[in-house]
Amino acid sequence: MAEVAGATAGRDPSTRVRRGAGVRVRTTVAATLVVALAFTAGAVVLVLALGASLRGAAETSAENRAEEIADLLDGGGPAALPAESTERADDPADDRTGQGRDGEDEDEDEDVAEIAWQVAQDDAVVASSGSGGRLLPLGDTRTDLDGDPYVVVTERVEHEGTTYVVSGAASLEGADDSVAALWPLLAVGIPVAVLLVGATTWVVTGRALRPVERIRERVASIGSSALDQRVPVPPSRDEVARLAHTMNDMLERLETSATKQRQFVSDTSHELRSPLAGLRQTAEVARAHPDALEPGELTEAVLEETARMQHLVEQMLVLTRTEEGASTRRQADVDLDDLLLAEASRVRRAFPGVEVDSTGVAPVRAHGDGPALAQVVRNLVDNAVRHSAGRLRLGTTTPEPGWLEVAVEDDGSGVAPDQRERVFERFVRLDEARARDDGGSGLGLAIVREVARAHGGEARVDASPLGGARFVVRLPVARDAS
Repeated sequence: MAEVAGATAGRDPSTRVRRGAGVRVRTTVAATLVVALAFTAGAVVLVLALGASLRGAAETSAENRAEEIADLLDGGGPAALPAESTERADDPADDRTGQGRDGEDEDEDEDVAEIAWQVAQDDAVVASSGSGGRLLPLGDTRTDLDGDPYVVVTERVEHEGTTYVVSGAASLEGADDSVAALWPLLAVGIPVAVLLVGATTWVVTGRALRPVERIRERVASIGSSALDQRVPVPPSRDEVARLAHTMNDMLERLETSATKQRQFVSDTSHELRSPLAGLRQTAEVARAHPDALEPGELTEAVLEETARMQHLVEQMLVLTRTEEGASTRRQADVDLDDLLLAEASRVRRAFPGVEVDSTGVAPVRAHGDGPALAQVVRNLVDNAVRHSAGRLRLGTTTPEPGWLEVAVEDDGSGVAPDQRERVFERFVRLDEARARDDGGSGLGLAIVREVARAHGGEARVDASPLGGARFVVRLPVARDAS
């Protein structure tokens, strides 16, 4: 498995990219094939439709001519037919050899007209025009007259007990010539049109993908130390421009995250340096002067500093899990009023000199991660205890439908208006010395805000009527409690 992973990791990504055709090639090939198939199918349909239309017109002409002759024949018999086209019907052989009634020879190869007609009786031509004296086949069919294609339409007429067959014939030469002339045009026009479509698609796709290539080149050149760079945004408002804006937003988030990470590592290193330095100093004094420390003093110092480091690490882990979304994965309904009352009881036991007013706690319920919300309440109360002069006030309200607020107030020195946003930043202590002495890590209020935001809420600090600070956490109400 390691060999396979190493071989895969050693491959050049650009090699894998070159093996497959690019978007430009695939788009051009696909467009060319689709257009070629569409044009070919359209050409076939056009030729078939044109041929059918022209043959239909010729058949209609033949049918009309046959009906005209049939009407004349039905009204007056063979005598009513045009005189110049009447032929003898006494001897079929004479008709077939072109011998007239007066013995005059007629040209057996008489030119065939574009539209011809014929009247026959018992396989003998009674009269005809433009058919060259040849007996036309019966039925609606196609035949050749002197090598030219004709469509023939026939019908029967009864006159004075005699049955005549009337045939109309129309030439198909024009239709066939038109269809034959269309094929070369299509054979030349379709490839030219397909090539033009392919070339146009190639050019247009190349221009459309040019900004994408510039974005790719810029992203490839951005390293972890140059996250402040941004990709070029094309002037258009199409998908490529939206992609560029999305990439820039992502780079901005990455830059912000990297900055926070570096700051977090720097601040954490600074915070851990103090207890480690204290431990080392105490240990060095105990080694150099074993009698300088009271019995158990070294143990107490070690326990105190390790407790500070443990608290700091735990707070860091809570903050990290909150940023990763772990604080909202275990969802349940949480009674925040119960958490506040439990904290009030804890403070009364641990700090007998602190007065806690919990009369303003009303039943409220939020939906979220119970341990994370409990950490929020604990951090708010601990912060108030550290900064109070002896009085705390806890309360809950529902300022508007669908929302609840948890408030923790103290009678301390409060937070200056210009510091009310900064107090929620990591490792910020407005009273540095006092916060360290009281065990503050500078992460408690940062955790409060991050957890609140992860649950769709917010945290803020105002002035308290008690004279100190009033920290408020706003959260959505649980659905079954709204």
